[in-house]
Amino acid sequence: MAKVLVSDTIDQVGIDILSQVAQVDVKTGLPDEELIKIIPDYDALMLRSGTRVTQEIIEAGTQLKIIGRAGVGVDNIDVKAATRQGIIVVNSPEGNTIAAAEHALAMMLSLSRHIPAANESVKANKWDRKRFMGAEVYKKTLGVVGLGKIGSHVANVAKAMGMKLLAFDPFISQDRAEQLGCTLVDLDLLFSESDYITLHVPKTPETAHLINAEALAKMKPTTRIINCARGGIIDENALADAIASGQIAGAALDVFEEEPLGESKLRGLENVILTPHLGASTAEAQVNVAIDVAEQIRDVLLGLPARSAVNIPGLTPDVMEKLRPYLQLAETLGNLVGQLAGGRIERLTVRLQGELATNKSQPLVVASIKGLLSQALRERVNYVNAAIEAQERGIRVIETRDAAQRDYSGSIHLSAQGSMGEHSVTGVLLGDGEIRITDVDGFPINVPPSNYMLFTVHRDMPGIIGKIGSLLGGFNVNIASMQVGRKIVRGDAVMALSLDDPLPEGLLSEITKVAGIRDAYTVKL
Repeated sequence: MAKVLVSDTIDQVGIDILSQVAQVDVKTGLPDEELIKIIPDYDALMLRSGTRVTQEIIEAGTQLKIIGRAGVGVDNIDVKAATRQGIIVVNSPEGNTIAAAEHALAMMLSLSRHIPAANESVKANKWDRKRFMGAEVYKKTLGVVGLGKIGSHVANVAKAMGMKLLAFDPFISQDRAEQLGCTLVDLDLLFSESDYITLHVPKTPETAHLINAEALAKMKPTTRIINCARGGIIDENALADAIASGQIAGAALDVFEEEPLGESKLRGLENVILTPHLGASTAEAQVNVAIDVAEQIRDVLLGLPARSAVNIPGLTPDVMEKLRPYLQLAETLGNLVGQLAGGRIERLTVRLQGELATNKSQPLVVASIKGLLSQALRERVNYVNAAIEAQERGIRVIETRDAAQRDYSGSIHLSAQGSMGEHSVTGVLLGDGEIRITDVDGFPINVPPSNYMLFTVHRDMPGIIGKIGSLLGGFNVNIASMQVGRKIVRGDAVMALSLDDPLPEGLLSEITKVAGIRDAYTVKL
């Protein structure tokens, strides 16, 4: 039975889901050295933000198939190291959307009306109303940095509250921004025009210290900043200096560059609200993310795809649903062309034809690479690490598209240059989902793939088929199906045979000695 390690506190509903398919061990608060010691025994690791999954931990997890983060961010996981090891990393991109958005809005309103400080004042038996003169958000300008699911929800609610919305997001179209009531602007304009700025972007090299001394200098004295996204997006020392000097009006932060928050100049400032990373801390959100990630881990352990893998290129749930039937086609063709080209592959060209030319291509390219490398790497190659493995082997991968309609609505054509020369294959899916190989090296055929196949290149002349059949029969190899593809009569031809058995040693050499046979290849799919 598979084993799952849960290294942070997870809602029981997630444990129950995992227990359906695996032995689940809950061991929280483990030091790195202890985690490294026990992780080789586990097939999956489930965590929240408390566990840092380093390269050393990942490399020790020789049985790991999946790491699941019950939350949105994966910055506490070395995703690059996991990808290199072929380990799927999943998160829950929507499970805490509402919780995080509502916390950002609560922080904005609390900051505007001095609610935490006023609460403490009354509890201290004071009644100082003048000290806590607030500001309304109505008709104020809110700058939203990042219009993903959380940022979009914040924008929707802020619009209903009568706020004017500016937004910066290089990955969002103008049409989508307008649907949310936002005006897309550059960062400089957003900084200079906003009364409130709310951050909803991941921590990346591009967003690190996005709010720094230079950015703060562009803001109005009435500007208030809210960050419930990720620590490190704000230069906290520069922010403290800007608030202390009156350069901006205040800030509300739920996340910090180092957590728990240590010594910080922000602690002593009156116009600052600090909360201990509570964005996803609602009962509803914890249940949602636990269910989401536990289901994905369960599915992967059962051999099914994960719906929110962060390190499988292009395989979002909607794309997966649309392309799922074609992934096996691409992988089968990659496996076939890799064996035909043989040995060290130098180049793989993936051409999507017909209606497939208009689809998202990256998953199909990755599937083709996985198939190409499957004979050499076996179970070591998967959708996670296929592209990296190809790159490290110096394989040049080229993607092309051809929308012209042929005999089938959509097809995939692969060509590979290897130690046995350049070879190409084309395949399609029939209406019932059956894979058909429709072309080998430019010769038209129509055969389903089988475990054992034999391909010959020969002169189109009488007696060839009979001689091959006799040779196979003499070695007790049964032919399941056979088809010949040719371009002209008495020219060159390709024969494809599906076999029930593998070729005995030495038989391929005997086949190549038959008069008229130019070459022969065995393939195991």
